[in-house]
Amino acid sequence: MKRIFLKRAYLLVALLGAISLAAHAEPKHLLVVTAVQGFPHSSRPLAEKVIAGLGEQTGLWTVDYVRGGADGKGTNDFEKMTREGLKKVDAIIFANTTGDLPLPDREAFMDFIKSGKGFVAMHSGSDTFHGWRDYIEMLGGEFQIHHAQAQVDCINLDPSHPANRHLGPIYTVFDEIYLIKSFDRAKVHGVLALDKHPNTGMPGDYPIAWCKQVGKGRVFYTSLGHREDVWLSEIYQQHIMGGIKWALGLEKGDAAPIDTTFHLSKDEAKEGFKPLFNGKDLVGWHLRNENGNKSWTVQNGNLVNTVSTNAHGVDLVTDEKYKDFVVRYEYMVPKGANSGFYLRGRHEIQIIDDADKKVPDLHSNGALYVTEPATTMVSRKAGEWQTVEAKMVGDRVTVYLNGVKIHDNLLVNKPTGSELDDKVGEPGPFFLQGDHGSVAFRNLRVKKL
Repeated sequence: MKRIFLKRAYLLVALLGAISLAAHAEPKHLLVVTAVQGFPHSSRPLAEKVIAGLGEQTGLWTVDYVRGGADGKGTNDFEKMTREGLKKVDAIIFANTTGDLPLPDREAFMDFIKSGKGFVAMHSGSDTFHGWRDYIEMLGGEFQIHHAQAQVDCINLDPSHPANRHLGPIYTVFDEIYLIKSFDRAKVHGVLALDKHPNTGMPGDYPIAWCKQVGKGRVFYTSLGHREDVWLSEIYQQHIMGGIKWALGLEKGDAAPIDTTFHLSKDEAKEGFKPLFNGKDLVGWHLRNENGNKSWTVQNGNLVNTVSTNAHGVDLVTDEKYKDFVVRYEYMVPKGANSGFYLRGRHEIQIIDDADKKVPDLHSNGALYVTEPATTMVSRKAGEWQTVEAKMVGDRVTVYLNGVKIHDNLLVNKPTGSELDDKVGEPGPFFLQGDHGSVAFRNLRVKKL
């Protein structure tokens, strides 16, 4: 008993010693770069103060700066980024840099990151070194364009990541929102994203923040941070602090690409539901017209049909046919959009942007098109996800839209238009109307009866 007690005591002392050493560890050293060779963001001086203040308050890091502009002033600061100078640094931060910065040694910069150090970039860090493809590949994407500043609902893709732990499912922020190009979600770990265009509401995948492993190093990027009030907000400060701590290796977080495969809930799996869309590709689906405009894509787990004004897409059809079933799905449309979900390829449940309509008709959202209007208007606004459950047995259909029953055992003994054929009563596929409107679908699943 005495030996066991002593062994436990030694372990306790060792543990307390490790905690003490961690508490008194030397702070990391950050090199904060706010130099520009392009547009000079007015928030750069504040960014310097915020990053320095977070380090002072936590005791986790100290900072040094690399400043300078296109006028050549401050370019001597880049001497801190020589191969020798970087030996004193634990992470580099590009806080709203722009253009081709006069790095003294690009190879040393890349070697620094790959060796196991950290790199963090905010906002226009992606508007830097457009002509240096190694940098863009390292970062994971680059600025393409932005439109008017907007309020957006950023989706928290990884609530366990240090940059997101303080966030709920949605982070609402008003800022200048970048559209990103040269981006491959399969090569990064998603942190924040939008599921629609920040200005037009067009469904799609619009990345906001991500991280990745580069060699042994860690790279974190957030496109937010144009405005001073964003930098001053506590929620954004926690966001970037989590990203910096992760890049420094002070906190754990995943860096692997997120698997977008659609998985059924345990309850639905027990009930006998099967996925109609796997969340990754178009396996199980085909175009109604193989020579038509290939307007359907899979974007971050969503099935997206993109049709520009006055253009036409093509319908998307399941390979398998169904007779009696319960089908569940979610959809989202931008303003002015028009689409539909076809049961057995013959009976259209209308999808249209009409949240302001007061009285349902044969063409309104949820109607069995030109057959029967919904019993009540329960449409959500454009840009919001809507839920549907449709049950079809024989020639009878029951439909719930957004949790409300809008058709109850409705007789559907004739096609509703644009049907695949007129063989009412026989098994048929589902198809998603894509010829004249943009729309996104997700969480499609079916149970045969």
